[in-house]
Amino acid sequence: MADELELLRRANPVPADGPHFGDGPLDHSAERHLDRLLRDRPTAPRRPARTRLAWGLAASAVVAALVSALLLTGQTTAPAVAAPRPLVVRADSTPVSLKTLAERARADAKDGAPGLRKGTHVQSWSMGMSEDKPPITLPEERIVRWNADDSHTEIVVATDPRHPGRPVLVEGGGEPRVVDDGHVLSRQTYPPSWSDAPPAAPPPHDAVRLSAYLEEAVRAYLSDHSKPLSTSELLDATEILLDHWTLGARESAALTRLLADTEGLRPVGRVTDRLGRSGQAYVYETSGTRRMLIMDPGTGAVLGLETTFTRADPEYGVKTGDVMSYSAWMR
Repeated sequence: MADELELLRRANPVPADGPHFGDGPLDHSAERHLDRLLRDRPTAPRRPARTRLAWGLAASAVVAALVSALLLTGQTTAPAVAAPRPLVVRADSTPVSLKTLAERARADAKDGAPGLRKGTHVQSWSMGMSEDKPPITLPEERIVRWNADDSHTEIVVATDPRHPGRPVLVEGGGEPRVVDDGHVLSRQTYPPSWSDAPPAAPPPHDAVRLSAYLEEAVRAYLSDHSKPLSTSELLDATEILLDHWTLGARESAALTRLLADTEGLRPVGRVTDRLGRSGQAYVYETSGTRRMLIMDPGTGAVLGLETTFTRADPEYGVKTGDVMSYSAWMR
């Protein structure tokens, strides 16, 4: 497991000890390490889809037992199970409108580089809740890479870049368990797929066609197909898109233009995301939640999406300001 984690970290464009602006493309060394990680290991059965708002009743007991064991054995490394705090906007920063950002993205996309790539590299934190146990945040990293024959490989690793080397809490058969940092939760290679429907089809790079593409990608979840996507639905569609594709400069520019035409997504200033990258933040508030979209201030690329609770829910142990979920996308 340690070897696999080391390979994954070498393939990470934003290592913990590196400069905090590493959201560019992987270099040749990182690509080589990542290819080795994805190619040289046998496949494993695909784990069941993770339900973000449900977890086993043994969570507190697992954590308590682990902490007790660490104390009794003299170890002081606690598990990385603490929920992340909401991102904080820098007080000295000036908000940049989405229309201004869209113009920057359009100018950046003139040479067409970087290009669109199928697949994704995302670090996520997801809160699991139960009616009679405190909520627990589950961190993981997922890499999906496609091959020339349209087959693809997905690897999911339990790791929290905020706490390198510390044990990580994960779901396992309905009950949480603690694993080593870098533990491979699943590795699967899938046969070729030639679907031409969104989000499997390549996204267009103009705002009008991208809007139709995203609407089709979330059509199954829409209650009213006769209306344009709401801001909340557009953010949902953006998350689906980025979980399938690593956008190129032109696709990012089209998405930024589309977001600039929405209502209720307001600029709030500059933040540093959970991978150390600097971004402009845009907030959309609905009943009970706040969604913060973090975007590259120069290229308009989406860096992350955070959802926090703006209203407490004592039944589930949720407090105002708790982070429900956070995704950070990388090239």
